[in-house]
Amino acid sequence: MRIVSLLPAATEICFTLGLGEALVGVSPECDHPADARSKPIVSRSLLDYEGKASGETSRLVGERLASGGGLYQVDAAALRTANPDLILTQGLCDVCAPTLGNVEEVARRLPRSPEIVSLDPHSLEDVLEDIADVGQACEVEDRARDVVDDLRRRIEQVARRAADAEARPTTLCLEWLDPLFIGGHWVPEMIGLAGGVDSLGRPGEKSRRISSNEVESAAPEVAVLMPCGFDLDRTRAEAGVVTHSSWWAHLPAARTGRAWLVDGSSYFNRPGPRLVDGLEILAHVLQPSLFPMIPKPSDAQPVT
Repeated sequence: MRIVSLLPAATEICFTLGLGEALVGVSPECDHPADARSKPIVSRSLLDYEGKASGETSRLVGERLASGGGLYQVDAAALRTANPDLILTQGLCDVCAPTLGNVEEVARRLPRSPEIVSLDPHSLEDVLEDIADVGQACEVEDRARDVVDDLRRRIEQVARRAADAEARPTTLCLEWLDPLFIGGHWVPEMIGLAGGVDSLGRPGEKSRRISSNEVESAAPEVAVLMPCGFDLDRTRAEAGVVTHSSWWAHLPAARTGRAWLVDGSSYFNRPGPRLVDGLEILAHVLQPSLFPMIPKPSDAQPVT
């Protein structure tokens, strides 16, 4: 089977299922595991984000979407060369990858029609179902079942231990820093499983823009900065736009030293297997006495 993956989470799913050799095309953002970087690129971003701060990136994205333009485009010639049997795409986010409509339009012009599977998760259970769906489409159902069972076991293990928490801190997870966006979809669910209470989000709802006044009113006891697409170094470099703001010092999380920076790109933004690693990181952040294992410094660090 020849597989093209147009989003990083799907690429991670393929490698987790032992399908790395079958991947004949990926997106520019498909960077995990390292072998993914050697695959042919079959899509491209229509905006240049390199070196731009969060605010400038938001402005460029907003202008592009307001004009009706897309942010990503499938490379028709590269896709034709890849000659896929299966294309994995998404319809969840206009900012993350080519959308289903664009992929279908390009695929219609290929010499033969590939199967197209769209992954559109809103919860951890949806992510597990996506893994099973990819396994079914690629005829590795047994392998996918084993992966899903192991991930579900780890999720349940966190939930059981967190259920013993004496207190559940109110929690703020920021998915973007300028302007402020709270984490949506599976992030509020992860907070609840790890022993916290989301200050502003609800499980399954989209991420949304909020004001600093809303954040102050919510008075989160824990704050986690997990900007979409940022690793820990990039998050640290841009955290000051939030942590140096006048309102930040008023938050209980800032006053008590319970604010964290995390590798959002790896463990919180992408709906793939590593969300469960993110859940385990979040469990330590929210309930350190129940989850004493400290995350790797490259994955998560307190705000200093």
